Amino acid sequence: MRLVLGIESSCDETAAAVVAEDRRILSNIVLSQLEDHRAYGGVVPEIAARAHLDHIERVVSEAMATAGVGFADLAGVAATTGPGLIGGVIVGATVGKSVALVHDKPFIAINHLEGHALTCRLTDDVPFPFLLLLVSGGHSQFLSVTGVGQYRRLGGTIDDAVGEAFDKTAKMLGLGFPGGPAVEQAALSGDAARFALPRPLLGRPGTDLSLSGLKTAVRLAAEKLPAPVSAQDLSDLAASFQAAVGDLLADRLKHALADFLAEHPNGKHVVIAGGVAANKALRARLQTTVATAGLELVAPPLKLCTDNGAMIAWAGLERLRRGESHGFDAPCRPRWPLDAAA
Repeated sequence: MRLVLGIESSCDETAAAVVAEDRRILSNIVLSQLEDHRAYGGVVPEIAARAHLDHIERVVSEAMATAGVGFADLAGVAATTGPGLIGGVIVGATVGKSVALVHDKPFIAINHLEGHALTCRLTDDVPFPFLLLLVSGGHSQFLSVTGVGQYRRLGGTIDDAVGEAFDKTAKMLGLGFPGGPAVEQAALSGDAARFALPRPLLGRPGTDLSLSGLKTAVRLAAEKLPAPVSAQDLSDLAASFQAAVGDLLADRLKHALADFLAEHPNGKHVVIAGGVAANKALRARLQTTVATAGLELVAPPLKLCTDNGAMIAWAGLERLRRGESHGFDAPCRPRWPLDAAA
């Protein structure tokens, strides 16, 4: 039974995990840096890189100890080598390469986005092909996934990513950081019908997304609120924003489904992955769209939606089973699209 150590450090989580080939997660240690960045209202790359450097050895050691294995028991070491904040990526990749070199193990360089994309095969054993909606702080795109390393981009955001729009909306409304959970929490007690916010590109052909106009509309609506702004005002605006995003994603998903099924008529699964996939309201909205099309929606458990080492370890296992590994000169990349042709 092959075991792989996975290391993730592309943004503000220092993470390491050991995963077995039979899909058991033996350990999954995630150290959040939220308190380091909260005062700035967002992730500061230099602070993130230094925090990774301070804590990564301890996180890796804890992952190995929790799994109850030694480095000699590993079949390989996988680490995120992009995309992401390059300082943090370099820290995690260097540690992964060092462990692999010292213990004479294969090193697998993992695309962070592929880690998210393949998590559904770790948790639910989803077969290929499937339609993937990848939504996070920096990425929002629809992809047809036909195998490991086989991704075709059907469409995506032409401006802000969904997670970025949530973060900026939370900042404008003074809801705190991180923005996604803050907006979702505020929206629970809000009236989603109070504010008539726009749905950019709704009903138009294609699968591209646009969120900058929606974000601007939220700012203008917030500026028109009478002082003092009440908690209910903020909840109503957060709920209206979240509903608009749900409508946009559902509409674009219908178009992506048509494209996907035209090419793969036997496809049965739609997968939503990335940090925004943890939003329960958006999950429910998309569930309705997917069920109407006769397919099954798969989303990872909430703890595996955000960045973690288990997804990197599993992606490493997927690659290792195909006989793939990489040299210690594997580059670290701030940008690394899943579909290079796009």
